Amino acid sequence: MADANITRTEAGDRSANVRVVAYEVELDLTKGPRRFGTTTRVNFNATTDSSWIDLIAPEVRRIVLNGREIDPASAYDGFRISLDGLGVANELIVEADGAYMRTGEGLHRFVDPVDDEIYLYTQFETADARRMYACFEQPDLKATFQLSVTAPDHWTVTSNSPTPEPKTVDTGKARWDFTPTPRVATYITALVAGPYYCVRDEYTGIHGTYPLGVFCRRSLSEYLDSDEILQLTKQGFGLYESEFGQPYPFSKYDQLFVPEFNAGAMENAGCVTILEDLVFRSRVTRTAYEQRANTILHELAHMWFGDLVTMKWWDDLWLNESFAEWAAHYSSIKATRYTEAWTSFAAMRKVWAYKQDQLPSTHPIAADMTDLAAVDVNFDGITYAKGASALKQLVAWVGEDKFLEGIRAYFSEYAWQNTELDDLLRHLQAASGRDLSGWTGQWLRTSGVNLLRLEATSDDSGVITSATIVQEPPTSPPGLPEVLRDHRIGIGLYRNEGQRIHRYSLIEMDVTGSRTPVPDLVGAVWPDLILLNDGDQTFAKIRLDDVSARTAVRHLGLVDDPMARTLLWGAAWDMTRDAEMSCGDFIDLLISGLAAETEVATVHAALMQARAAIDQYACPENSDRYSVKLADHLLGLAESGEPGSDLQLAHIRGFASFATTPVQLDTVAALLAGDQTLPGLVIDADLRWHLLQRLAARGRADSERIEAEAARDATSTGQRHKALALAARPTAEAKDQAWSQAVDSDELPNAVLNATMSGFIQPGQRDLLRPFANRYFEALPNLWKTRTPDTAKSMTNLLYPHLLVEDATVAAADRLLADGTLTTAARRLVAEGRDSTVRALRAQAKDAGAVSASRSPSRQP
Repeated sequence: MADANITRTEAGDRSANVRVVAYEVELDLTKGPRRFGTTTRVNFNATTDSSWIDLIAPEVRRIVLNGREIDPASAYDGFRISLDGLGVANELIVEADGAYMRTGEGLHRFVDPVDDEIYLYTQFETADARRMYACFEQPDLKATFQLSVTAPDHWTVTSNSPTPEPKTVDTGKARWDFTPTPRVATYITALVAGPYYCVRDEYTGIHGTYPLGVFCRRSLSEYLDSDEILQLTKQGFGLYESEFGQPYPFSKYDQLFVPEFNAGAMENAGCVTILEDLVFRSRVTRTAYEQRANTILHELAHMWFGDLVTMKWWDDLWLNESFAEWAAHYSSIKATRYTEAWTSFAAMRKVWAYKQDQLPSTHPIAADMTDLAAVDVNFDGITYAKGASALKQLVAWVGEDKFLEGIRAYFSEYAWQNTELDDLLRHLQAASGRDLSGWTGQWLRTSGVNLLRLEATSDDSGVITSATIVQEPPTSPPGLPEVLRDHRIGIGLYRNEGQRIHRYSLIEMDVTGSRTPVPDLVGAVWPDLILLNDGDQTFAKIRLDDVSARTAVRHLGLVDDPMARTLLWGAAWDMTRDAEMSCGDFIDLLISGLAAETEVATVHAALMQARAAIDQYACPENSDRYSVKLADHLLGLAESGEPGSDLQLAHIRGFASFATTPVQLDTVAALLAGDQTLPGLVIDADLRWHLLQRLAARGRADSERIEAEAARDATSTGQRHKALALAARPTAEAKDQAWSQAVDSDELPNAVLNATMSGFIQPGQRDLLRPFANRYFEALPNLWKTRTPDTAKSMTNLLYPHLLVEDATVAAADRLLADGTLTTAARRLVAEGRDSTVRALRAQAKDAGAVSASRSPSRQP
């Protein structure tokens, strides 16, 4: 059977025998709403007489190899065109019809409901360029790329090269002939077309002047804050050109905010596509702006690391993404106003990595990517955030100056080439003088997260008499090798000064092996708080000694360093996930710290954790009580906080998310209707939907009310919000309708599909959701056969019955995992869901036990 997969072995064999010279691609985008015309002319050299080229298209009309006609019916299997009788130099022409996609893969087509205008864009990573043109779809077969496009003459057409002047070819049609690109990988070629609105500028730096463009749909143009986006872009350009020692490698730089994108952004060479939700049409907090800045700087870093120098195969996907992740946070602090970037990283991104690294699917940072199916599910917290954490640790290990010196030498040697990890490490070793083989083995070739804790003693006067950092090997999932890593960490010593808890000393040291003495602590009076990994230089779980734990639980809000507070939040959350702290205690700690927390990113992260804790880790009879308690607290903070502040907005959104009682829901309804107001709080379009969706989920808004709001917000964003609200309603009919739309039909575009699935599974609706658990497990094998990989992955994750924390859910997952019907990628995701249920069962038992113990009569001595 034909298969869309490509294995690493196949790709290696092909690149050993094929060198691609140039692509010339002609597209006709005027053929209707379902198909476009695509003609590929590719010149390549070969040292073999047979190979293949990749293409996914509903119809192949003509194949010509070196002037010889080839029958498409015999040569094309739906994914590959067989190429036999190759010479040393070859020319292949493929004429086909491509299919517009609604999944965010390939060439995606979107119709704006505001004005019925059509917008197109491409998303090719990892292997979807073959949905637009015939190509050798692997990163190490680089070639020049020349694109010609016929499209409606009122459109803007953008690609990797500067946009040429269009030529009229027929009434209402024009043709754009782009100049060839430098040698690039297929996955970073791009096309974006439609009546996009554009703001243009330029950047002048040490190596020259480059045109800049910022694009969005016309109906979003009033919200496009291009000044902020362009300022960040120029700041990133300046830092990267200086620190990387290489000029920007392309001739222009466009950033296009596109609809229904299936990722945050994509690093197409000189033509970056970004999720258009980052054009903010409603009030958002500083954290949202900071995260957008991170996205902008991340994709810009890829122009050097990924586009100029490209990985040989997807084994080094982690390095591609981790370097951009590290560089984005580094440049945020060095060059922009978002100097809190590493704190946000610790609060949000790193939590993702810790969770991923404790799943049964954990893998080394440098993963073994045997084929594309393995790659598709490895865009995960390890690839991005753990990898970036490892690079941050490496920078601390070798020194920032030496790290950047090595990076500059790497870019200089390998510009426009493909590399492997050892090529980078060789330059870092030469620059730093350090042997990195041990570091590589510990950090990149092994899985799991270590735990660090302080083991210390003191005399009767509270003076520390001994102190040791104990490092424990990874324990979750069971069976991992007992690796102990080298860490460069800070140990913060904090004193409670009444109105604040302040760090008065910092010990910096290397931790190696299972036990590392801390002589600098011996002889000191035991501090009120000792914080391991202060500054967050390494990737490790931390535990607090008894004195420090009491300080954190009682006075977390008094700790005056934002990073320290974030690490304490993280330690508490990790203990809750490990069933060492009850959900009730975690909620109490959260409440004690929220009032004084000033970092909005930390508040966002804490509230997301609270949602997961209450939904999954609280024993069911406690969950409503915790929600009520937290909602009341958040409403109080919103009412007493600074009017119009980011914290007020974060608190009121949190209140609405947890509102449970009739009185609380009455307040949500009153805010939505305007009958109750808070000074400085504007109930704009997106906040209106947030309030309405909570009312819908609690049975306080019917379909008529939801449709009325959708009529008020007749945009694509409104359509997504509507889909979520309709699916959230607590009725069997609503759940059946949502399931039918999402699972039984494939008509929904990816963004609306994801919204429907997000609304389908709601807290407090376990009885309604229980009948769908078996339907989910029964449907999965067919979904992975009939949907695209990205869609199947989203459906597997979003529809997993994670709120049904029951033995029956585990048993159903076990049956499916045992029957052999799932693909490898699907098995991985189901196993991850199963693990989350098992973990939640342990946490619920801890919470039930803690409540039971608190209700037991005290023993008398």
